[in-house]
Amino acid sequence: MSSATSFSVWDYVVFSLMLVISAGIGVYYAFAGRGQSSSADFLVGGRSMTAVPVALSLTASFMSAITVLGTPVEVYQHGAIFILICFSYVLMVAVSSEIFLPIFYRLGITSTYEYLEMRYNKVIRLFGTVLFIIQTVLYTGLVIYAPALALNQVTGIDLWGAVISTGVVCTLYCTLGGLKAVVWTDVFQVGIMLAGLLAVIVQSVLLQGGISTIISDSTQGGRLNLWDFDPNPLRRHTFWSITVGGTFLWTSVYGINQAQVQRYISCKSLFHAKMALYINLVSLWAISICSVFCGLCLYSVYKNCDPWTARKVSALDQLMPYLVLDILSEYPGVPGLFVAAAYSGTLSTVSSSVNALAAVTIADLIRPYFSLSERQLSWSSKGISLFYGAVCIGMAGVASLMGGMLQAAISIAGVAGGPLLGLFSLGILFPCANAKGGLAGLVSGLALSLWVCIGAQIYPPLPENSRPLALMTHGCNFSGGTNWTANIDDFILKEPFLADNWYSLSYLYFGPLGTVTVITVGFIVSILSGGRQMKVQSGLTLSKEDLTFYKAYNVLKAKVSSSAGNFDLVQELEKSFGKTNFAFCDVEMSTQRPA
Repeated sequence: MSSATSFSVWDYVVFSLMLVISAGIGVYYAFAGRGQSSSADFLVGGRSMTAVPVALSLTASFMSAITVLGTPVEVYQHGAIFILICFSYVLMVAVSSEIFLPIFYRLGITSTYEYLEMRYNKVIRLFGTVLFIIQTVLYTGLVIYAPALALNQVTGIDLWGAVISTGVVCTLYCTLGGLKAVVWTDVFQVGIMLAGLLAVIVQSVLLQGGISTIISDSTQGGRLNLWDFDPNPLRRHTFWSITVGGTFLWTSVYGINQAQVQRYISCKSLFHAKMALYINLVSLWAISICSVFCGLCLYSVYKNCDPWTARKVSALDQLMPYLVLDILSEYPGVPGLFVAAAYSGTLSTVSSSVNALAAVTIADLIRPYFSLSERQLSWSSKGISLFYGAVCIGMAGVASLMGGMLQAAISIAGVAGGPLLGLFSLGILFPCANAKGGLAGLVSGLALSLWVCIGAQIYPPLPENSRPLALMTHGCNFSGGTNWTANIDDFILKEPFLADNWYSLSYLYFGPLGTVTVITVGFIVSILSGGRQMKVQSGLTLSKEDLTFYKAYNVLKAKVSSSAGNFDLVQELEKSFGKTNFAFCDVEMSTQRPA
């Protein structure tokens, strides 16, 4: 196998074209949306979006370069068991669309943290807002830095040039075009991500002599380890950790994360918002399956000569760019397409984060405390987008201190997202929950999640729990090569009792740990502090009328009982859901808590 070469002129052309088109969409909406005189127009697209673009935008928001570069490496090193995350997507969509979406959409709020003040009090709202801002800035820094480093090392693209250009382009179209620009660039970028992954798959299949060869190589190398039902929570990846842990993780992203909820409430009806979630499931599966299969292709090509052990790359996260230049360099522009795919993931995630941060800051930190006109709030939104873009670029430096892309990203999402998911779930599902219980639960859940996460950084799990698979170098053209798994005993050091047990908890359980702790502590404290006598404002907790199945049952029951003529179930459901977003109604909902 020839060694990977650097970028060609055509690669730079393709990559630059993607950046120009993304920026161009922002410029278009800046001029087309000159009527965006209100902050609602800028932050939630005037609540006029339809299901399909919002669905693709939902996918793009958290399918970042970490997915494009990190997931194939995960499969290469630990096997294809990570594909089971697709099961957790199904459970996540069901929970998000039936429990969280109806509440947020009905309230017509700009920031999800407005709900926390309605349900609990202002202190918990501020706590949730600050936690979200810290989590998002950290995560976004990782999303910018990790692909820039990987691509810099392999393709020669300047590291900080890539970091700054990514941040500037994102900030530009967020600041100019608002949510509509973000959503439509996301649609474009999902297409680029899929095209880049498919280019790698097609060329790998042709090079290796067919899909059957890749499957055969993966089977012999132990990469098709799909069904591991070991219930041990210390095992890094099992069926249970991926499906259960993944469901909690992705529900904290899709159910309550501002970046995603902002897209639901931009839809023109609740029916469109729910449809967006279900359509998004298809694109989530497509990108996940493609990225996992890319990992199998990566193993098939390098099964006898691992570039990392052979020191052809300095980090595992650089393997995908290395593979692309290795097998696609003879096709001008195609490596550029893959790099564009990686950066499309980065752009879509960063733009979503910047827009969400601006929305939360305006709704939670500025509007309640300063008396500003809608035009002033709109300009403030743009200025804050610019500020957060700069902050996220600066945070990219902090990301260099973290480990592998995929695990670091999921750990950040789990530690902050898990307790927040618990706080919202407590308020929506338990009418007896009060502010004392909510605050006690949130502090307990966050403390526990941080404890185990920081401990896991100091004392990484033993190889017997992370279980990396063998990487071979006997086919390389150099002397003195060894297999990656040969010196595992060197890692087994004398460690404290907690390190081998508590700190070795699978990183996928960080989120569930926080969620369950918040709900348990919050429920107990609420009951002990008189929560059962509490009267909750109507519309802040889940009711059976919010459930799709209940609405469908009532529609069918009514039609069967009348048995008059033909009817369209989809049309009837849309009527049943109606435009329940109060942004479209003549009645304003009071956000004052009862005395």
